Amino acid sequence: MQNAKTYRISFVFLGIALFIAVLLNIGSGSVNIPFNEVISILFGGNPEIESWKYIVQEFRVPKALTSILVGGGLALSGLLMQTLFRNPLAGPFVLGISSGASLGAALLLMGTSLLTGLTSFSFLGDVSLALAASIGSFLVLLVVIIVAQRVKDTMALLIIGLMFGSITSAIVSVLAYFSSSEQLRRFIFWSFGSVSNLSFNQITLLAILVLIGIGLSIFSLKSLNALLLGENYAQSLGVSLKKSRMTLIIATGILAGGITAFAGPIAFVGLAVPHLTRQIFDTMEHKILIPAVLLYGSILMLLCDTIAQLPNSASVLPINAITSLVGAPVVIWLLVRKRKMMF
Repeated sequence: MQNAKTYRISFVFLGIALFIAVLLNIGSGSVNIPFNEVISILFGGNPEIESWKYIVQEFRVPKALTSILVGGGLALSGLLMQTLFRNPLAGPFVLGISSGASLGAALLLMGTSLLTGLTSFSFLGDVSLALAASIGSFLVLLVVIIVAQRVKDTMALLIIGLMFGSITSAIVSVLAYFSSSEQLRRFIFWSFGSVSNLSFNQITLLAILVLIGIGLSIFSLKSLNALLLGENYAQSLGVSLKKSRMTLIIATGILAGGITAFAGPIAFVGLAVPHLTRQIFDTMEHKILIPAVLLYGSILMLLCDTIAQLPNSASVLPINAITSLVGAPVVIWLLVRKRKMMF
C-alpha cells in the first residue's frame, strides 16, 4: 500500500501526463500544423495560415474533449461494474446497455426498410443516430432496473444482463441480414467507434451525463468499498444492497449508454483501465481509484486517438482496434510483472 504523499505525487504526474496527451492529440492530424502554431492558437494567437485556426478550434479541440470524456467515463463505469459484481471480467457493457444502444442505431441505420416509422428520425440530421442509440440504451437500462428490483442475487443479475446483450445482438444480426450493403456499411462504420464530429452542444450534453455518473459514484463511495468485502459484510456496515446496486446500475447506464450513443461502442477501455489503475496504485480504496481511473482512461483514449490519426494522411484507423492493440499488451505486461491480479 502506498502512503498519502505517494498518491499525491502520482496524481501530479497523471495530471502532467494528461496535459501532454492533450497537446499531442491536438497537435496531430491529417494536416501538418507546426507545434508552436498549435500552442499559439490555443492561447488565442493568429496562425500563419488562417485555416489552421479553424482546424484546431473546430475539429481537434472538440475531439480531444470527447476523448477525455469517453475514456474517463468508460473507465469509471468499468470500475463500478467490477466492484458491484466482484468480477475482473465485468465491464461497462455487461448489463446489455451498450447492446441496447447498438440496437437503437441498427434500427435507424438498417431497419428503415422493415420499420418505416423510423424514417421520422431523419429530420433530426446528425443528432438522429445519437438519439436512436440513447433511446435503445435507455430502454434496456429501464428493463435492467425493473429486473434488479426482483432479483436478489447479484450474479444472477450479471447473467441476465449478458442475456439481454445476446438478445439485442441477435436482433442486430437479423437486421444486418435483411439490410442493403449501404445500410450495413453505415452500421459497421458506426460500430468502429469514433470521437470525431461531435459539436460543442453534443460535447456539453455528453459532459453532463459523465458528470452525473461521477456524482453518483462519489455518492456511493462507502458502498463501493464495502461491496469488495462481500454483500454480507456490506450489510453489517449498514449498506443498503438494493439501493446501492440500483445507484451503481443507473450510474453505469448513464455513462455507458450516453458514451455509446455519441461515440459508438468502444471496447477495452472500461474493462482494462480499472485493472491497470489497481496495479499501479496498489490500492482498493475507491476514493483513490475513482479519480485515478478517470485520469488513466482519459490519457489512454487520447493516446489511442492520436495513434489512430495517421500523420499527414486523411485516413483514420478504427479507434476500437487501436484501444485493444495499444492497451492489451500494457495490461498483460503489468500482470506478468506483478504476478497477481488485485481484486
